[in-house]
Amino acid sequence: MKKNLGLLALVVVLFSCSSPSAKKKNLLKLWYNKPAGQWEEALPIGNGRLGAMVYGAPETEHLQLNEETVWAGEPGNNLPKGFKEILPEVRKLIFEGKYKEAETLTMSRVPRHAPEGNNYGMPYQTVGDLYFEFPGLSQVSSYYRDLDLENAVSSVSFDADGVNYKREFLSTAVDQVIAVRLTASKKGKITFNLSATTPHTTKHVAIDGDQLVMSGKGEAVDNKEGKIEFNARFYPILEGGSIVKNDSVLQIEGADAVTVLISIGTNFKNYKDISGDAEAVAKSYLAKAEIKSFESIKADHIADYQQYFNRMELNLGVTDSVKNPTDQRIADFATGNDPQLVPLYFQFGRYLLISSSRPGTQPANLQGIWNHQLNPSWDSKYTVNINTEMNYWPAEVTNLSEMHDPLISMVKDLSETGQESAREMYGARGWMMHHNTDIWRITGPIDGAFYGMWPMGGAWLSQHLWQHYLFTGDTQFLNQVYPILKGVAAYYVDVLQVEPKHHWLVVSPSMSPENRHPGGTSMTAGTTMDNQLVFDVFSNLINASEVLDTDQAFADSVQTMKSELAPMQIGQHSQLQEWMEDWDRVDDKHRHVSHLYGLYPSNQISPFESPELFQAAKNTLEYRGDKSTGWSMGWKVNFWARLLNGDRAN
Repeated sequence: MKKNLGLLALVVVLFSCSSPSAKKKNLLKLWYNKPAGQWEEALPIGNGRLGAMVYGAPETEHLQLNEETVWAGEPGNNLPKGFKEILPEVRKLIFEGKYKEAETLTMSRVPRHAPEGNNYGMPYQTVGDLYFEFPGLSQVSSYYRDLDLENAVSSVSFDADGVNYKREFLSTAVDQVIAVRLTASKKGKITFNLSATTPHTTKHVAIDGDQLVMSGKGEAVDNKEGKIEFNARFYPILEGGSIVKNDSVLQIEGADAVTVLISIGTNFKNYKDISGDAEAVAKSYLAKAEIKSFESIKADHIADYQQYFNRMELNLGVTDSVKNPTDQRIADFATGNDPQLVPLYFQFGRYLLISSSRPGTQPANLQGIWNHQLNPSWDSKYTVNINTEMNYWPAEVTNLSEMHDPLISMVKDLSETGQESAREMYGARGWMMHHNTDIWRITGPIDGAFYGMWPMGGAWLSQHLWQHYLFTGDTQFLNQVYPILKGVAAYYVDVLQVEPKHHWLVVSPSMSPENRHPGGTSMTAGTTMDNQLVFDVFSNLINASEVLDTDQAFADSVQTMKSELAPMQIGQHSQLQEWMEDWDRVDDKHRHVSHLYGLYPSNQISPFESPELFQAAKNTLEYRGDKSTGWSMGWKVNFWARLLNGDRAN
């Protein structure tokens, strides 16, 4: 597979590669002089499938654990009944400007609260927590905690009672376990109790031989039963010392060193098959890992990780600020001189993508793979009106193309379940989805009409297939995904409507994601982002057809419809209009800047080919502010402005 060039080469030219001396110093560490006081301060490790948050307290080490397929619920889509029957009237009301009436009618089929027989998606859920309790530690000093981004290893060290203690933590994709190594500067000083807990309703903690075992089930939510089963096994391997076994606690006494292997399995096979054996999966991974030394596990883990991470370096210079703990550097950044914090932040983003999205795994959800709750914010699902796509913006441009595979695999699944929503809700061919999905690949509306009636999720996600082809040049891949690109194009061929004022082709009903317009709701037709997305869907289909030399008749019909799409417009404030009507307000600070999709991540707005639209996009950013997607779009605007105008540009 070809490695990513394009913007990667541009970054190298603009910022230069990291010098050998900078790399030798290993500046790519997040480090702290105190333990984590809360979950958000713990340090994440992950192998794409297994994740842990490391707290690092000397007296009680705490690992919060995740396995990517532990979700609430069970297989099944979430399509509302009877929506297709009211769709013509909803469209009629929208074209008449009766937007609230259209929303009210839609809510009769897509209510605010999930009705019987339907749901708003399932939450991603924690496995639970593992605790190492060290009795008798006192006079702790020289405390240090870090996450080494170059090696994907977290460590904790400190002195207590004249002994130096060290802990290492890693989650390996090679051996599919989390490995913890406990050592001390004096023999016989490793003594601790190992226990585990989980907040799940159905749970069991017991001892199996020398292993601590915690099993449970995902929760029932809305009308779905909890059918995910998990089995977590914790196996301490001692060098010296002894083990005392209680009902649900392992006591390790007087060891010289201990390696604890953590293996977690579930019954999940794919979004429609949960016939696996969670216990057998966990035991299988553990059996393969336990015959290796920690040193071997660590060496294989680092080599595997670095084949991805080491592809890209970034050096913006180093000052004495790097001598400070990371939390202090962040606090001082606005007023200090710490250019190296930017590469650290940049590489932390790459680290997180590698750690939460590996070939063969689920894609990174709203929180990657790290979540300590049963009901996390926004269910930690896949919100595809910006968040999921944003997770994967670094994949191709920072030379992590393989990390894109899980998202591409999910799009393939959604192209199957999305045929149901296209057919049952809109009477259309092809496939589509709305603004959210979960591990069960649901494609119906979520969160009621105001947030949920956005039929563009498939349009945006399909861009990742085309972008992957552009960066890799892999025509075999393009041939494999062509039916998916054709399916999403076929959906819009069938659902585009002729709006009565200009006779443009538009999507209706839809919205500019989550933003309210003067009609008192989000629902409308022909929003700018929709038009841009359909333009790209059609363009991708046409270009793919040409590259593969196939399907010319369909591509020609798509080309005709593409020329009839509503154009981007400049409004009364010299802004790029968010809606088909000139409704934008200069005091609108909504966190979504959806209509700038055409600027980034798309490339429909150019300072060379469309300077008026480019200036309108820049004006929009100035009054909307840098919110959510706005940062990346603002970077692109200012980058082009500097190239065109030099340092005079803002």
